[in-house]
Amino acid sequence: MFKLYTEGSKGVAQAALLLAMTTDRDDEDQLKATLDQLHIKAAAADYGGEFVTSVKKIVERAVVAAKREGVIKETHTDEGAVAGAAHEALAQIMSKAMGWNVGGKIGIARKGDHLAVAVFFAVGLLHLNDITIGLGHRAVP
Repeated sequence: MFKLYTEGSKGVAQAALLLAMTTDRDDEDQLKATLDQLHIKAAAADYGGEFVTSVKKIVERAVVAAKREGVIKETHTDEGAVAGAAHEALAQIMSKAMGWNVGGKIGIARKGDHLAVAVFFAVGLLHLNDITIGLGHRAVP
């Protein structure tokens, strides 16, 4: 494996992206264990559905996964940071995903006051898919 960034916004952004690109639960768990050794907390959630009607659900899944895995506390500030970063990631893919189905994974990572949410989705219909990726970052106290 290649060297991971371990500090700052680059570290959490890379961690979130890598987590969103894991292919199965075993890879996800192995990566989370590696990130844990680097003091990076991480969570992931799968998602699939029609994009426009799913934006709210995708943001909710990111917040729930982050709370479930201990990436954030159950505070307004932490939940808002994940929701904002998830919304930013989705805004980056909106022009490509509008009107299509999306399927893939959401990755969330945090170290210290840096938090990142990444989405890695196939966009399209049946097997006629394009790939898109979005990333949002927030600083949290």
